[in-house]
Parts: sequence; C-alpha cells; structure tokens
Amino acid sequence: MKQIFFILALLISTTAYTQTKDDRAYLVKVGDIAPNFSISLTDGKVIKLSELKGKVVMLQFTASWCSVCRKEMPHIEYDIWQKHKINPNFSLVAIDRDEPLETVLKFAKSVPITYSIGLDPKADIFALYAQREAGITRNVIIDKTGKIVFLTRLYDEVEFKKMTEVIDGLLN
Repeated sequence: MKQIFFILALLISTTAYTQTKDDRAYLVKVGDIAPNFSISLTDGKVIKLSELKGKVVMLQFTASWCSVCRKEMPHIEYDIWQKHKINPNFSLVAIDRDEPLETVLKFAKSVPITYSIGLDPKADIFALYAQREAGITRNVIIDKTGKIVFLTRLYDEVEFKKMTEVIDGLLN
C-alpha cells in the first residue's frame, strides 16, 4: 500500500507545470523586450520578429488539438484581424506548436481563420516565451518598440476584451 502512495505522490510531483491565474508559466513578462525569432508561415514566407519593429504585433500560440484555441480563434479573426488587417502598423503572427504543415493547413481551414499561421517545430519559439511544458492558448502583445505590453493565457472574455482595447489603443 505504501508503494502505491509513493507512486501516486511521485506522479503528482512530476506532472507538467500547473498554471494558476497568477503564474501562467511565462518566461517573459510585461515590460520585457520580446525574444526574437524567425518563423516560416504556411505559405512559405519567412518572418523575423525583429523586422516587425515599428508595428504593434500580436503573437498567438496555438495548436489544432487545443479546444480552447479553437474557441478563441474566431474571436481573434473577427474582433482583431478583420478590424486591423489593412493597418500597416499591425501584424498578427499565429504560431502553431509542433505540428506538420498539412495538419496546420487543415486546422486553419476548419476553424476557419484567414490570418496566417507559422510553424514552430519542436516548440522552440514557444520555449522562448513560456515553459516548454506549459499549455496554450496564449497571446503576447508587443508594442512598436518591441516591448511586451500584454500577456494572456487561455480564453477569458474579460481578458480578451482588455487585450483588444490594448491593441486598439496602441494603434490609435
């Protein structure tokens, strides 16, 4: 019986990082300069974050298997992307966590979204921003100077509304 309790305790203690509202497993914080990376989009175009300096940038970390991502993405599409996609001072970079191109293309079509998704093999870009074993969906808002100004985790309507207000304010 003691062995069973020991095994259970070991399993619980080694379980992936548990996130709370106050500790979201981010490695970055508001006020930090966003870590630079290069990403290949599903259309083959390569984007380097540092080349977007001077724009308000939204990073959206996602994956096809994430039900919360699927819930949030239509809101990103209609409340953020459709509103700002023609603004030359805005860029939305969705980052799919460790999935092949075919899966990501089917995912984008199924949601459906019209903004581009980039591929993050092995979740190396994700690991610049959050603990590798941490969950998604999460969004990072970066101002025109490259500084992180807002972080989200999961989909919360109140937090999402605040995020859209932050983006609107940075673009006005």
